[in-house]
Amino acid sequence: MCCAMLLSFPLMAQDSQQEQLAELQAELKERQQRLAADQASAEELQQALQQSEEEIGRAASQLQKTKSNLATNQQEQAELHAQQQTLTQAIIQQQAALASQLKSAFMSGNYDYAKLFFYQEEASKFERILTYYQYINKARQAEISKFRSNVESLKAVNHELELKGQELASLLRQQESQQAQLLARQTDRKQTLAKLNNSIASEQEQVASLQASEKALMQAIEEANRRAAAQQQVELKGLASLKGKLMQPAAGTVRRLFGARRQGQVRWKGIVIEGSEGSSVKAVSHGRVLYADWLRGFGLVTIVDHGDGYMSVYGHNQALLKQAGDDVRQGDSIALVGQSGGQSYPNLYFEIRHKGKALNPTSWLDL
Repeated sequence: MCCAMLLSFPLMAQDSQQEQLAELQAELKERQQRLAADQASAEELQQALQQSEEEIGRAASQLQKTKSNLATNQQEQAELHAQQQTLTQAIIQQQAALASQLKSAFMSGNYDYAKLFFYQEEASKFERILTYYQYINKARQAEISKFRSNVESLKAVNHELELKGQELASLLRQQESQQAQLLARQTDRKQTLAKLNNSIASEQEQVASLQASEKALMQAIEEANRRAAAQQQVELKGLASLKGKLMQPAAGTVRRLFGARRQGQVRWKGIVIEGSEGSSVKAVSHGRVLYADWLRGFGLVTIVDHGDGYMSVYGHNQALLKQAGDDVRQGDSIALVGQSGGQSYPNLYFEIRHKGKALNPTSWLDL
């Protein structure tokens, strides 16, 4: 019996190990499934964030156009009001002139022309009176023509003012609708961003997310370089002669982050300018837009080629005002400051690169 028990011990131990292995395999499979589900959820949230920020960009761009149209409409109305006042004053003066002429004609209207005609000794006087009245009549006809022309012009101006007023009311309603749409999209974005931040809460996940974002930017820059190489850009001479003289691309507080540790081994390749949401982002020098789209981790991004391998990168925008292929001059508005790319406050992320290598922007900007 002792021998039988001794023989059964290895079998029992083997069964126990197999059970432990099965449990470990089941737990590993469950963890892998959870990880896959989390990754899928994070990817869905990234796509939702991209969609929300792109919608914000479109709404902000439309809102800016409406504001520009409003300003134009108000300027046109001001000019029409000035014309209206000028025409009204001219009509009042013409009415007074015509009244004076009619009064003069009435005061001089007691001449008997038939009698003057038959009495030859009065012929010279009669001729003078006829000449006088012909002159008066011509002047009166001219004033009447002017008067009628001004009255018609005033009617046209009043009609144009009425149309401009209706257009202005329509633009104001459009602006209210666009602002409401923008606020709704911003609310959606905040909710999506909160969920996304929770899904990448650990430092390892944050580093992986930053590395993925940096990889996406490098791919975008490489693609932009390929586009630049395919185009003749003889008019673009690079930025080498402008080092330290480039204008600041947005108004605000500059955070000199280049080279600083960002997360883990990931370091900053550019700077951040904290500004006002919706304020203008300007091209630092003349060039051509090679990329204008949403990019993971950087939101709505514009990349401008300046020639000779130099490029400037503008990220975290609220809206993009230029498209790929557009030529830009120094100081042109190319985007609006925003919070895209998962930012919690409005800012511009800015880089300068030469043949793909990141350069310290603070050495190039006139700060």
